[in-house]
Amino acid sequence: MANETPNLDRRTMLKTAAVVAAAGTTAAGLAACSGATETSKSAGTAPAPSPAAGSAGGTVLGAAADIPVGGGKIFTEQKVVVTCPSAGTYKGFSAICTHKGCEVNAIKDGVIACPCHGSQFNVADGSVKTGPAAAPLPTVTVTSRDGQLVLDA
Repeated sequence: MANETPNLDRRTMLKTAAVVAAAGTTAAGLAACSGATETSKSAGTAPAPSPAAGSAGGTVLGAAADIPVGGGKIFTEQKVVVTCPSAGTYKGFSAICTHKGCEVNAIKDGVIACPCHGSQFNVADGSVKTGPAAAPLPTVTVTSRDGQLVLDA
């Protein structure tokens, strides 16, 4: 009888599954708060280090020279848009449209464009130029250090 499986009813199994799921969600939430940028896909391995972390903290996005004046670049992995409204000035914004949460996909003629519903945002300040979005793109802190753009932590 030592090898017999206990007879569990459906309610007990569902409660157990809920507890296990909650524990997994809590662990994932704690990992997100730890500053790790990527969680391990397999159990028992350490998280990967932040890609190209800046020496003063943050993530190096790329060369500042790659951002054209009056234009910008979308960093899809970080979900960030960096623009250069004037020479030597860099602005950072979330790449997630404030209308329905789509990711913006183009920067042209002074606007950041969302492909889903046509919203357009100003490269200088992230404000709405054309709706349906009603709110500007949230700002993020991006600095230029030694010729590199760094997304501050």
